[in-house]
Amino acid sequence: MSDVTDVTTPAPCYHCGNPVPAGAPWSITLDDHAHPLCCPGCEAVAHAIVDGGLESYYRYRTELPERPDERQAAKADTWSVFDDPGLQAQFVHPDGDEGNVKATLAIEGITCAACAWLIEHRLNALTGIASSAVNLTHHRLRVSWDPQQLKLSQLLAELAAIGYDAQPYEPDQAQTRMQHEERMNVRRLIIAAVGMMQVMMFSIPIYVSGPGEISDDFYALFHWLSFALATPVVFFSAQPFFRNALRDLRTGVLGMDVPVSLAIGGAYLASSYAVLFNVGEVYFDSVAMFTFFLLFGRYVEGRARRRSGHSGNALSGVLPISATRLESDGSERILPASELAPGDRVLIKPGHGVPADGIIEEGESSLDESMLTGEYLPVTRRMGDPITGGSQNMENPLVIRVTHAGRDARVAGIVDLTDRAFASRPRLAQMAARMAHLFVLRLLVVTACVTIAWWFIDPSRMLWVLLSVLVVTCPCALALATPAALTAGHGQLRKRGVLITRADAMETLSNVTRVIFDKTGTLTRGEMHLTQTQPFGELTAERARAIAAALEAHSEHPIARAFRPFREATLQAKDIHSHTGQGLEGSLNGARWRLGKPEFALDSAINGAVDDVIAAPAKGQWLLLSENGAPRAWFGLHDGVRDDAAATIKALQALGLSVELLSGDTQDAVESLANQLDIATWHAGISPEGKLARMKELQAAGETVVMIGDGINDVPVLAGADVAIAMNGATDLARTRADAVLLSPRLMRIFEAIEISRATRRIMRQNMIWSVCYNFSALPLAAMGLVPPWLAAIGMSLSSLVVVGNALRLSRWRTQPAPAPDTSTPVTA
Repeated sequence: MSDVTDVTTPAPCYHCGNPVPAGAPWSITLDDHAHPLCCPGCEAVAHAIVDGGLESYYRYRTELPERPDERQAAKADTWSVFDDPGLQAQFVHPDGDEGNVKATLAIEGITCAACAWLIEHRLNALTGIASSAVNLTHHRLRVSWDPQQLKLSQLLAELAAIGYDAQPYEPDQAQTRMQHEERMNVRRLIIAAVGMMQVMMFSIPIYVSGPGEISDDFYALFHWLSFALATPVVFFSAQPFFRNALRDLRTGVLGMDVPVSLAIGGAYLASSYAVLFNVGEVYFDSVAMFTFFLLFGRYVEGRARRRSGHSGNALSGVLPISATRLESDGSERILPASELAPGDRVLIKPGHGVPADGIIEEGESSLDESMLTGEYLPVTRRMGDPITGGSQNMENPLVIRVTHAGRDARVAGIVDLTDRAFASRPRLAQMAARMAHLFVLRLLVVTACVTIAWWFIDPSRMLWVLLSVLVVTCPCALALATPAALTAGHGQLRKRGVLITRADAMETLSNVTRVIFDKTGTLTRGEMHLTQTQPFGELTAERARAIAAALEAHSEHPIARAFRPFREATLQAKDIHSHTGQGLEGSLNGARWRLGKPEFALDSAINGAVDDVIAAPAKGQWLLLSENGAPRAWFGLHDGVRDDAAATIKALQALGLSVELLSGDTQDAVESLANQLDIATWHAGISPEGKLARMKELQAAGETVVMIGDGINDVPVLAGADVAIAMNGATDLARTRADAVLLSPRLMRIFEAIEISRATRRIMRQNMIWSVCYNFSALPLAAMGLVPPWLAAIGMSLSSLVVVGNALRLSRWRTQPAPAPDTSTPVTA
């Protein structure tokens, strides 16, 4: 008789397919059958799925989810970049004396407390983990581990294996300071709320009781308890008011916190004196109440402004942390994106972010540029197209050649331009600040007069009338009137891909009367294509194109892109000079070559026998190539009109604006485009100096002019315009001279920017009128003793919230439908 060993195969986990340990107690019941599970994590997830009514997931799935170990192996290369010591130095810090380190990770996919439990349970089971804690509010994980036993890449891969992608979170100094201030504001608000409720609890019996119903001992007890509760409210919760008031007094600029501090401090000192020496009235309930309402109003206002306005780190965090660089031997190396340099070749896989600006060398794919442009529809990019760092690759792998990385990337320039705009204030905001200062000064004088008057009328009511006057007329709403509207307006424009770079641009944009467009790269796409080549004499078409490409090799003008495919490495021009608005010239094989307008390419040495070639072969845009002043070839160029150019022109005209076209191109090309887009006023063959002279002429006639351009030849007129707008593909010099930059290629954003600017100006005026009317109507009521201190605090807070709420209407602003263009005639360049 032989022994037979019974070897049984462990049952697979019903959720993930892993082997279930012998005697495992975890299971899920579905369709009256109990199914085994391998761990508490799978049990928690399975019960969440079934309890949420999604049991059909198990009934109809065709395969088990990918196993954690397989996913971890697949992601190993991706996460290995985070083991780089230089990269870890930015966000991994020592934790205690035991050799552990700590980091904060931003986790994607957290939805409830079960997710936090699953993450902590899974990580704490790893060897080397000291502690882990999930912050459900901000979706962050704080983890401490032993780097000798566990690598950061393994930790991140483990999180990805259970379905949670993680990225290092390291706030900059500004963010850290902002978060600290926000936490302190919440604590101050809580202390003020608790103090107010408790003080009111002791004050109500005194207010409602009749004479003799409360003994003197209870009066004293209630007063002492109110004193104890109001003290932390004054010295902790109201601390920002006193600090700001001292700052204002030192600088000699009286702000809204001066009267507030006088009211709170005066009421507290008077009430404390009354308690200590048992003389006079007690106002601790009023002190706590208007401290709370002041803090609550400012807290709501601050949250609203941060939500709808400028988020300092929103764009600076767009670039991914890691990149896949292609080495010279064809191998791939994952490294921190901060180490990329111009000239590097980078592989961008589907679903990954673009780590730097560059040119596509291989591949074609759709890219999500919504973070930068506000356009939610993906755009297709092909070989030779520029690509912007911060975009998301959606379909196919791409290989790019890096042109700008790190601080030189376009997204970094956008952050700098935005910071410049927020560093200054427009004229209307400065006027509001001056009004608030003068109002506070006059308020203090009026308060002194009212106090003296009540000293003679009724000394017992003097103090609370003084408090009411100081609080109810505090110019908080006046000071918030313009900043709140400007912040909301800037945020709305930023969502739509319009970046304001100078503070007063929005105010001026709301008053424009004329819009002037450049042609190439503005009304047209700026994507020049060479359509015809007509050489003269023995020069071949191929040779003519190669010479033109050599002359245009270092130019940023859109025309240069049309000749890029014809460059020859062995043909290089020297001593190249660009004549703005005319063309290029350079030396090649001992001869002087020119490419540009016919009158520029030809010179007086040409005899009359060649006059026939001066006229372009046909209508359209033509460039002439000359050698030592003699014509050598004509080049015909084509540039398509932007899809929404006609609709934008019609929409601007519907706003009552005059539209004008200024271009250095030939008269035939400009006239044809102006007729197709229904632009009545146009000028062709005009130099940059001529454009600027035309601008000055219009401004002298009293017009407010906005200029839209993109090239170096537009820089003088952009600098001279009342408002200068640079297109999304503009040169760096044009962008730095502009008051606004279009991040989106859509011209309709200009129409929307003008409408939003007008709406912002309208709301600023509404806020100013409301705040001034409130203050002037509340002052006499308070001076006559008709407004108690607690009502004064509520009124002042409500006035501020009305101003903020009115400004936030811009966050929900919708563009009015623009007039539809006439599509009966196709628009072509």
